[in-house]
Amino acid sequence: MLKTIEQKKIYIQATRLQNYRASLKLEGLSPATPPSNLSKDQIIQKYKKLSES
Repeated sequence: MLKTIEQKKIYIQATRLQNYRASLKLEGLSPATPPSNLSKDQIIQKYKKLSES
């Protein structure tokens, strides 16, 4: 059983990702790239660099 808030957050995040992937599969779509393990800040920096180029 999930005892801490952190465990619950991790569980919810994983469940949402699984549900999203299942929805894509049901619609006949597949993600263009595999999911990344980047943090929110890393993703923002990545797109800032791309927009500056």
